[in-house]
Amino acid sequence: MFLNDNLKIFSGSSNPELAGGVCKYLGIGLGGVKIDRFPDGEKAIKLEDDVRGRDCFVVQSTCIPVDEHLMELLIYLDCLRRASANRITAVIPYFGYARQDRKDEGRVPITAKLVANIITAAGADRVLTIDLHAAQLQGFFDIPVDHLTGELVLSEYFRDKNIANLVVVSPDVGNIKMAARYVRHLGGDLAIVHKRRVSGERVEADEIIGEVEGKNVLMCDDIIATAGTVCSAANLVRERGAKRICIGATHGIFAGQALERLAKTPVDEVVVTDTIPLTEEAKNVGSIKVLSVAAMLGETIKRIHRNESVSSLFNSI
Repeated sequence: MFLNDNLKIFSGSSNPELAGGVCKYLGIGLGGVKIDRFPDGEKAIKLEDDVRGRDCFVVQSTCIPVDEHLMELLIYLDCLRRASANRITAVIPYFGYARQDRKDEGRVPITAKLVANIITAAGADRVLTIDLHAAQLQGFFDIPVDHLTGELVLSEYFRDKNIANLVVVSPDVGNIKMAARYVRHLGGDLAIVHKRRVSGERVEADEIIGEVEGKNVLMCDDIIATAGTVCSAANLVRERGAKRICIGATHGIFAGQALERLAKTPVDEVVVTDTIPLTEEAKNVGSIKVLSVAAMLGETIKRIHRNESVSSLFNSI
């Protein structure tokens, strides 16, 4: 694969395996960098490759520990800018703080906008990300944003399984558009779960719009955080007679009691991507399968570098 030698890809500490997969797809080596700490715990980053006049990409998910990975990304961007990189793209497979995108009560911040501002101020010329929690977050940035979707990877996986008697279930009303797209990709019927949020970590599903009895269910979402929504919905569809239940989500955070909940829920398979690396505990859960987005990111980076269309990627699903 011919690529201009001006292309440089660097990895933060949040997901070096994914960055390595991107470089393998592109047939290039990972950029050299030394990430260290001062005795008081402050991060220190030194580039070991010349980046003057080059097209640079930094792969860093702002996942747990969110603040540490975000700060590392900001230092990285500033480092590249001061080293005279020609263009700097922040590749953020999972964008943390995305759920704080509005003032839903008084005296609270809009942290998603704050994070967009500081990423731009630190030196990013553009952002490449996957499945923002709300697509309108692209408008929080005053620089170009390439917004990919995990549906490219997840749809291909489930299409290859050729699931018979399929019904795609949206675990809440806000996810209907995504579920409808999966129906378009995979066929089958559509059902919607109505939920009530009891607390920040507790959700109760109480009704289904659509028929799931005797069906194989695919439940789709962008994020599995505490797993309260998907587990409550999975229990409900099982009670209503669903047979095999699969969950597909782009970002597997698995925070709080998520793994415990999934272990107690009648789910046959939980499929996520590697935008966030699994914890050792999550790796031991047999129902969790991880798909890689490295090829999708690599192809997108190649097209950005060559100033080619990125939107045409979506024609493949």
